[in-house]
Amino acid sequence: GTAVGMAVGLALLVLLAAGAVAPAKDPLLNVCMDAKHHKSKPGPEGKLYDQCSPWKDNACCTANTSSEAHKDQSNLYNFNWNHCGVMPPKCKRHFIQDTCLYECSPNLGPWINQVDSSWRRERILHVPLCKEDCEEWWEDCKDTLTCKENWHKGWNWATGTNRCPWGSMCRPFSEVFPRPKDLCEKIWSNSFKYSPEHRGSGRCIQMWFDPAQGNPNVAVAQYYAWNKRSSPAQVENVAPESDHAVCALPRSALVLLPLALVLL
Repeated sequence: GTAVGMAVGLALLVLLAAGAVAPAKDPLLNVCMDAKHHKSKPGPEGKLYDQCSPWKDNACCTANTSSEAHKDQSNLYNFNWNHCGVMPPKCKRHFIQDTCLYECSPNLGPWINQVDSSWRRERILHVPLCKEDCEEWWEDCKDTLTCKENWHKGWNWATGTNRCPWGSMCRPFSEVFPRPKDLCEKIWSNSFKYSPEHRGSGRCIQMWFDPAQGNPNVAVAQYYAWNKRSSPAQVENVAPESDHAVCALPRSALVLLPLALVLL
């Protein structure tokens, strides 16, 4: 009798251990998107430059990417901020921070979407950006000049860097983007969504944060990942992932079955 008891006990123990391992890591959390400069998975980067440094404990960007993000004519995308005259520093720092968030953050998983593009296979869509981050960006840039509402496409690239398309006029941001919501949502074709939620609410992504307080976006990603799982509209997206976890268990049970029978 004891041998049977031990075998069953052992089988249960191994099953429990398999169960503990089976809920594989959430594919929406702590991930890097498959894009031009991103690392394949996040990790510590000791030397992240200046405005990208909040992400140094766990980053999707390299030190080189972080320093390129600060240049006027960066090698990252040959993108020129100064296409309508020099962009003032108080405005430019928001674009640098935006680049750092995009390149370095491992907390954008719930908003990563597949794209078929020459330079990336994934992009972010509708990231809920905190109200204050959006409004300060707009406030600091409202007098800056630009000739385009969507900066993702439609430039004249004849010289190898973006220039205003023929016939477009340079106008203040406040005319091109009448409200903070317009700036956040339109400039990168809906990568961001203007969120009515405030910083620290755990419901919106912050572009700006003090790393000494920890990274607030970790909890936000967890909240939206959980929401995505539990909202029925999204079920078809998560089914394949959860199938793997479920399959892991019976397989280990099958391996154990002969062992238990031998011990009988």
